[in-house]
Amino acid sequence: MIVRLDLQDEQTVQKLWNMQQRAYRIEAELIGTEDIPPLKESVEQLRICGETFYGYIEEGEMAGAVSFLIEGETLDIHRMIVDPVHFRKGIASQLLASVHEHGCSKLVVATGSMNEPAVRLYERHGFTLTVQKEVKPGLRLSFFEKTLRP
Repeated sequence: MIVRLDLQDEQTVQKLWNMQQRAYRIEAELIGTEDIPPLKESVEQLRICGETFYGYIEEGEMAGAVSFLIEGETLDIHRMIVDPVHFRKGIASQLLASVHEHGCSKLVVATGSMNEPAVRLYERHGFTLTVQKEVKPGLRLSFFEKTLRP
């Protein structure tokens, strides 16, 4: 079940932060750097980040989450988080499909170029690689977009 998360609820934001730490540590290993903003973020910074969050709830527990900001007709996915104990269950695909329901004409997302599972996820869901940028020495990001309607 996918539900909107209330980050003002202390238990919810703490569970989300803990899951985010576990998930982004795996990404850090994949891309070769711990210099990932969500790993440096405090619980309070997460609470006030301004992003809209939806969580994937399995048997009463948060197993994944997606966050985004909407600007005009563009939905910008900021975080795609799946608890490592729930990898390979299709949770990210379901969360990704859920953002289509917000009526935007374009979706955009960026991920570490070396994060092959994330790159494959976005390609599998019809996203097109638009550019790769080296944002700091040794760290390349891949930027993707998907047009939903003309």
